Amino acid sequence: MAVSTTPVDTQHLVRPRQHAKAKVSRILQQRVIPRIILIVMCAVFILPFYWMATLGLKSNDELAWYPPSLYPHTPIWENFKLATEAFPFWRFAWNTTVITVLTIVGSVISNPIIAYGFSRIEWPGRDKIFMIVLATVFVPFPVLIVALFDIWARIGNWSPIGDWTPIGGINTFWPLVLPMWFGQAFWIFLMRQFLLQIPKDLSDAARIDGANEFQIFWQIILPQTLPALGAIAIFAGVQAWNDFLGPLIYLQDSTKYTLSIGLTFFQQQDAYDVKYNLLMAASALIVLPVIVMFLLFQRAFIEGITVGSLKG
Repeated sequence: MAVSTTPVDTQHLVRPRQHAKAKVSRILQQRVIPRIILIVMCAVFILPFYWMATLGLKSNDELAWYPPSLYPHTPIWENFKLATEAFPFWRFAWNTTVITVLTIVGSVISNPIIAYGFSRIEWPGRDKIFMIVLATVFVPFPVLIVALFDIWARIGNWSPIGDWTPIGGINTFWPLVLPMWFGQAFWIFLMRQFLLQIPKDLSDAARIDGANEFQIFWQIILPQTLPALGAIAIFAGVQAWNDFLGPLIYLQDSTKYTLSIGLTFFQQQDAYDVKYNLLMAASALIVLPVIVMFLLFQRAFIEGITVGSLKG
């Protein structure tokens, strides 16, 4: 006796499984895997700061442990106080703050003006000169050290009125601050790309209403560039705060040193017995203002970096 069988339709069972697998794969690709990668990258970047802070809290005996401990078993918070007493920390901090503030002010004033001329005003040879300015990004600073030092030494010896000179040369803050008041190639490029995104119709309408070029720049264009200005301020502040080679070259009086030079005092005191816990504690105190500044202005920084790269 023959038994007849009818095929069973399994497509209604396979399709939900396929949809479920596709949904899980999409969640893994779009949410889980990117977050895992970001967490790993954050851990890689945070690890040096964590290690610096933990070393700053350890005692001399615990520093000699092998293998080293991952955390201070007996945190010694007094190391931070001792680190500020190992060299004129607060005097150097004041010098660094003055240089940083003047650098930021000069950068946010000069770079928008220069970028405005390269992006919003038509004049013969504008793009060619901009390319020359942009090419200076590829000139390394060590190549110019000797020439710049000689220029500032001559400026310090030059006096238009008797023995008085309005701008000092070597052993002053001027070589570290004044160049930032004349623009920096990368920041000019960044600001120019931002200004190119602003419609020129706004400037044309203001000219029809009788506004001059400075009024257009100050009242219409500049208020729209705050994200880019925030990015430039952070770049300039971090560069000035962390600068080591510039102060080392131009500053000769120890009362004018910056914090980056002050860290070398730990090795100068005793090259064979460097107190690495105090060195790391001082380093943590020096890095802290930079981290706080970035956390406060990170939204403006990210927006200023990304918006200039968009085509609108």
